[in-house]
Amino acid sequence: MTTTRPGPRERLIEAARDLTYTDGVHVGVDAILKRADVARRSLYQHFGGKDGLVAEVLRSHPAEARYIEVMDEAGDDARARVLAVFDELEVVTQRPAFHGCRYTTADVALTDPAHPAHAEVRAFKDGLHELFTAELTRHGHPDPEFGADQLLVLIDGTLAHAVTRPDAHPARAAREMAAMLLDRAGTRH
Repeated sequence: MTTTRPGPRERLIEAARDLTYTDGVHVGVDAILKRADVARRSLYQHFGGKDGLVAEVLRSHPAEARYIEVMDEAGDDARARVLAVFDELEVVTQRPAFHGCRYTTADVALTDPAHPAHAEVRAFKDGLHELFTAELTRHGHPDPEFGADQLLVLIDGTLAHAVTRPDAHPARAAREMAAMLLDRAGTRH
């Protein structure tokens, strides 16, 4: 059985996904090209340049799908689904290879407001907001959109704090705060 090597486009995305996470979005083009084993021409053909590649890495990353998967594995109870996210964050943030949220890190590092990655970060965060708004609506939260904002603050805080103080287990603390938010929402299901 023979395996087919991914094409240059896929190799560029994979290399950039790995390197921009471990080394940051300012990693050099040459390092990406070397890791992907492609010519510079392929980068420009497929993405128009590094900015387009970074945006595609963020657009194609399965992070939102992972949130949904974790919630689905927790069952149908909206409270359990939301809290499962924080349980997963505890696991993720304790991994030695954890370097924070790739979206927030990219957004902060890319100071050009016209960089196409900013739109991808916004789309990702908006998608999470919609996901949590739907869960909180099911849970009977009196203001699900505001509650979703609160959950995103807890998630972003967890991911940032875990970079600088992983031994503090910020996901555990955030889970307790999320539970309080859910408990105050009422019992209407």
